[in-house]
Amino acid sequence: MTQPMAAIPDELYNVKFAAYFDSMKELYILDEKFKVICDAYCISTAKTELYRDKSDKNHRRRMKFENLSRELEEEILFYIMRNR
Repeated sequence: MTQPMAAIPDELYNVKFAAYFDSMKELYILDEKFKVICDAYCISTAKTELYRDKSDKNHRRRMKFENLSRELEEEILFYIMRNR
């Protein structure tokens, strides 16, 4: 019996990754290191949104997660290019 394919997290369905979505789906399912990077990106973007809706006291936290999300976006795109 085959295992069901892992679903791609909703956070990865965005314009930044649109041109690479087929590669992303394949890497996400087959490459554990890539999956870990993507999952970290999804957590970071979710936390960015969480702190975006809060008061100014969370501004530093929001900025931290926004920066982390940008770094992870770059890492994801680099990983895809290197592994095509």
